[in-house]
Amino acid sequence: MSKKPQLTTTAGNPVGDNQNSITAGPRGPVLLQDYQLIEKLAHQNRERIPERTVHAKGWGAYGTLTITGDISKYTKASVLQKGAKTDLLLRFSTVAGEMGAADAERDVRGFAIKFYTKEGNWDLVGNNTPVFFVRDPYKFPDFIHTQKRHPKSNLRSPTAMWDFWSLSPESLHQVTILMSDRGLPTDVRHINGYGSHTFSFINAKNERFWVKFHFKTMQGHKHWTNSEATQIVGRTRESTQEDLFNSVEKGEFPKWKMQVQIMPETDAGKHWYNPFDLTKVWPHGDYPPIDIGVLELNRNAENYFAEIEQAAFSPSNIVPGIGFSPDKMLQARIFSYADAHRYRLGTHYEQLPVNAARCPVHHYHKDGPMRFFEQKAGNVDAYYEPNSVSGSAEQDARYNEPVLKIDGNADRYSHRDGNDDYRQVTALFNLFDAAQKDRLYLNIAEAMWSVPEAIVERQMEHFAKVHPDYAKGVRAALEKMTRAKASETAQQQKMPHGVQAAE
Repeated sequence: MSKKPQLTTTAGNPVGDNQNSITAGPRGPVLLQDYQLIEKLAHQNRERIPERTVHAKGWGAYGTLTITGDISKYTKASVLQKGAKTDLLLRFSTVAGEMGAADAERDVRGFAIKFYTKEGNWDLVGNNTPVFFVRDPYKFPDFIHTQKRHPKSNLRSPTAMWDFWSLSPESLHQVTILMSDRGLPTDVRHINGYGSHTFSFINAKNERFWVKFHFKTMQGHKHWTNSEATQIVGRTRESTQEDLFNSVEKGEFPKWKMQVQIMPETDAGKHWYNPFDLTKVWPHGDYPPIDIGVLELNRNAENYFAEIEQAAFSPSNIVPGIGFSPDKMLQARIFSYADAHRYRLGTHYEQLPVNAARCPVHHYHKDGPMRFFEQKAGNVDAYYEPNSVSGSAEQDARYNEPVLKIDGNADRYSHRDGNDDYRQVTALFNLFDAAQKDRLYLNIAEAMWSVPEAIVERQMEHFAKVHPDYAKGVRAALEKMTRAKASETAQQQKMPHGVQAAE
């Protein structure tokens, strides 16, 4: 095998480590000086026009969040105080498909919420799964490339997907969920939503707690099998849009129970799992979910393009009482999402009606494309800060977050060293009944069909580390498919030239 060329930046600088972000200590946070990470993320944000790079196909509606539980001892956020009722926009989406993709495809579903609070917009941007394929943002552009079309064939590439997954054991948790029943929901009314990342709660005493957000569907879970979805796509490519729009129009308003898991700040580091690892869940036995309210969708958009397609969500939009964590993926998304919107929609995308805050807004961002609004600084002569006129200024230190304790030397720490990427997948696998396991094996076999044997065998090693039955079941499903394909080919070869199998 010939020696591979040295990986470099776009400026030709050699890259010594393309697997790990530079962080302060093994658990982060990520440092802005990691120019290689910033280059990869910024470049990825500009790879597609004008649709979203990921989550391009989406569906959404307006609604409300009503808080019924009391968690005031954990957070001072007004939106989460008992009795609060807040308007919101919720956009669902697929991850890999383009704007014209069919709705009924096996894929993760995005679950992005914009809460229009009296303290500014709070965006909670997650998925219908509590984990993700990667834990280090340095690998996110690489992962997304495997989900998009091959540069030569312009076709989706199962080989690229399984090659990446088999070389990235941290993906196994999400891959197992994706290939399970929940990887192909009938619609978005029958899915859960998760903030996925670990966030901060900050209370009135300026104490920090770690938190995870959950939205449990009150409609129950419904899923297609692959064969059922094929029939649905043959009938309509807009099955999810039809279901959500029509249910809201008919007054059948979908609801989700909102829950939080809360961890004391000092508990980080006390468990075998890293609480800031996006490929891990917090066991409910350690931190039981707390019911705090109900999210309801009750109004469709009047103009899909203006209100759903131009909706822009970013984890950087938080409100007092809610903050971030050392989660490496979250740290990168804080930059990447807003940067993608500035490219896709324009410099002042947050002034579009669907994105605009419903409270007073004062800032010094000036000029550039889309400057269609009045001066926001509070004084026409104030276009810089500090100033001697009555321009807006910081006035209250209580909006500052408490000190975030970090330690460690800055380095590219391997996120795979000492990480158990199998234990939680084993627990998930053991929850499946026999029929669910059989469908899991079949779904994986169908997704793996035509993938080179070396990649399949590499992935089998990961399945076997989860449970021997996992690898055995997938292998048996692949062998069954091989026999079926061989039989189908033989039958076609026996037919007279020009006769179709369907005849």
